[in-house]
Amino acid sequence: MNMTISGSVWKYGDNIDTDVIIPGKYLRTTDMQVFAEHAMEGIDPNFSNKIKPGDVIVAGENFGCGSSREQAPLALKHAGISCVVAKSFARIFFRNAINVGLPIIEADVSCQEGEICTVDLEQGKVQCSGRFYEGTKLPDFLQEMLLDGGLVAHRKKQASK
Repeated sequence: MNMTISGSVWKYGDNIDTDVIIPGKYLRTTDMQVFAEHAMEGIDPNFSNKIKPGDVIVAGENFGCGSSREQAPLALKHAGISCVVAKSFARIFFRNAINVGLPIIEADVSCQEGEICTVDLEQGKVQCSGRFYEGTKLPDFLQEMLLDGGLVAHRKKQASK
């Protein structure tokens, strides 16, 4: 299984809550393009115009705190974010990210915005500009769920066996 992701870094600090990841006024839609266009708008209004598919978010502690909205990881995923690396995640965001198929890893990474970050989810390791960091390796069953595209896709795959 190949779970290596590489992309340019977007750097954020601690306590990035779901209200800045996807502001509440956009929650009434089910249009993933709307989520993508307004991802991170609460902290960086031009985020969706600047990122490129495959980019990586690197953040501090408690990423995704706040409400339990599943739209937050969906917004990041559909905006083109390939992975979120954070020192720690709010538990509900962590599970929602796995459920929607957004790769995440807990690791204390020191890097600058724009650096290239490579994440090996299978090994639980992160590399930024030649520096290596040990992260928390996801259990195999969660890695498998991510590879399948999230919880619903994973269950459909299992049901078809």
